Amino acid sequence: MIKPKRLYKGDTIATISLSWGGAGDIPHRYQQGVRQLIQEFDLEVVPTKHSLRSADWIYKNPEARANDLMEALLDPNIKAIISNVGGEDSVRTLPYVDFNVIRENPKIFIGFSDTTVTHFCFYKAGVTSFYGTSLLTGFAENQGMFPYQVADIKDSLFNEKPRGLIKPNTDGWSSERLEWFVESNNAIKRKRTPCSGWRWLQGKGKVTGPLLGGCIEVFEFIRETKAGVTPEEWAGKIMFMETSEEKMSPDQLRWILRNYAACGIFNRIKALLIGRPYDNKYAEEYDREILKVIRDEEGLEDLIIVSGMDFGHTDPTLSLPLGINAEVDADLKSFSIIENACVE
Repeated sequence: MIKPKRLYKGDTIATISLSWGGAGDIPHRYQQGVRQLIQEFDLEVVPTKHSLRSADWIYKNPEARANDLMEALLDPNIKAIISNVGGEDSVRTLPYVDFNVIRENPKIFIGFSDTTVTHFCFYKAGVTSFYGTSLLTGFAENQGMFPYQVADIKDSLFNEKPRGLIKPNTDGWSSERLEWFVESNNAIKRKRTPCSGWRWLQGKGKVTGPLLGGCIEVFEFIRETKAGVTPEEWAGKIMFMETSEEKMSPDQLRWILRNYAACGIFNRIKALLIGRPYDNKYAEEYDREILKVIRDEEGLEDLIIVSGMDFGHTDPTLSLPLGINAEVDADLKSFSIIENACVE
């Protein structure tokens, strides 16, 4: 994988709307994210050309969204690109995304949820990107960013060395929905739920392999597109996945997992990492369905599976670098990123 250059204080980063145009319709939320990003990391922040247009305009202009990404990559003054938020139709940008531009201009790119589409574009182009928080969520967290999130960004994006051992968050998490359009809500601290740790569902021993994954629903969006990956491309990977705020039913998850099993994906991967679901809804039910398909139906009782991890649609989140080697040790119950994701 081609690795982007790490960030330094004073660098200029660009914010981008690749899916939903919420940043343009909720300027107070956007500015809160920008302000906290500057305060915590001492960076210069600029919006891409169209990223603050209205949500309706963003929806109607997928080519402009893709062009914003291409222009930010080609701009030598921009050192990193942060997704404003997810959505549901980044897939409409695919006809206008040039993998050669990504490959020839590697830069830090971070986001989650529907941004999975763009992450897989980077992966197919051979460039590392970070499945992590976005501007309107983690960076704009009410009453300041989570300390775990701040530490994660510093360790991930401002560092040219391997992160090493990643410990679970212990300070509480939140997915409480306080309507962003109500400006006064942005000053209210969200309720925190105590952390119960990651759940090691099965497996033994230690495995290593490149990280690859994202949002389960979006895997379905990009199937058979130029951003999609074949079952063979999952071979040797540590697969990570999480569900969106739509809170798919356990039945729906089972159906999708059976499809992956039928494709031979679970026979090929080294380990499976599952993010904490939104509101932690269906957490136990999801665990049962995962074990039902992988252990009981496929007989893969030695595949290491860890669930309830700190990534996805709850805050704070880990930043997981696609294509970078990680280590999962079921005996020690440890997860480490053993390869550097950025360069000097």
